[in-house]
Amino acid sequence: MRRERWAGSRTGRWALPALLLAGTASVATTVKQSEAWEAGRRAYENSDYNTAVRDLQSAAATQPQNGEIQLLLTKAYLELQEHDAAIASAEKAVAIDPQSSQFHEWLGKAYGEKASHASMFSAMGLARKTHKEFEIAVQLDGRNFSARQALIEFDCSAPGIVGGGVDKAEPEIEALRAMDAAEWHYAVGNCRRQKKDFATADAEFKQALESHPKSAELIYDIGDYAVKRGQAEVLLEVAEIGAKAAPSDPRELFYRAVGLILKSEQPERAERLLREYLEQAPKRAGYPRYATAHDWLGRLYESRGEKELAAKEFQEAAQLDPKDKTARESLKRLGRD
Repeated sequence: MRRERWAGSRTGRWALPALLLAGTASVATTVKQSEAWEAGRRAYENSDYNTAVRDLQSAAATQPQNGEIQLLLTKAYLELQEHDAAIASAEKAVAIDPQSSQFHEWLGKAYGEKASHASMFSAMGLARKTHKEFEIAVQLDGRNFSARQALIEFDCSAPGIVGGGVDKAEPEIEALRAMDAAEWHYAVGNCRRQKKDFATADAEFKQALESHPKSAELIYDIGDYAVKRGQAEVLLEVAEIGAKAAPSDPRELFYRAVGLILKSEQPERAERLLREYLEQAPKRAGYPRYATAHDWLGRLYESRGEKELAAKEFQEAAQLDPKDKTARESLKRLGRD
């Protein structure tokens, strides 16, 4: 009876189509929101940060309570060196979810990036904000290792006037001992690196690599250190461990190639690895820059007496990074300055 009465009423007759239309409109809106969000993520992964910002802003306009969109906007703005915009997006993310350790961590990173480009007076205030956000991130999630490592590095490198101090880092480092051996050894080594105690840093980083690290960022930061120290064997170890921890991460190619170049071994393989890195790697903080890869190709060619090819790579490095002193010095050495 209820079905017949509903079907025979004027309201009932038009209610179903109206509901269907409303549902269709809702689905269409959701699809558009999802499309903008996915487009933004794809652009970010492809290192097209301007497009990522455009698409993510569109997604954020229709999903104002989506903190993940604001987080990715923060990361994209940081890649573009737009520090104020990065801070604004990170602050929105934190406002949306104040209990997110990751959101606080990235707000701290945004403050820190701006501090590194600010005047001394402004940098001090921003540094204090950086420290506070890292502290909150760790308080919210003690196993957010990247936030804890950021806090430890801050404390080991920054003066007490902005909240730093090795005495503050020590309990944070000790807390890692029971959580993760690789993270603990890395933290000890990184703190000693900040104090230029390289012998201790070397030993601790070796222990970190032997402790089965899970974090590609940890592994390849040790790789960066090894490049600067000219440690060929460490670089080959970094590449092996990194390939197991993150098989799709192209950074393994770069560090293996540099290790081979430093050992003067397998030059053809080293060249191929660097070319593959340039084809696969994103242009992103935390990844060796394209200019650096070209610089190492130049060193490889120069070591083989191929001066024309070497000069071409050094010129490419200098064009990609006009501040690259190494490339300019290499060109001068080759008489191409």
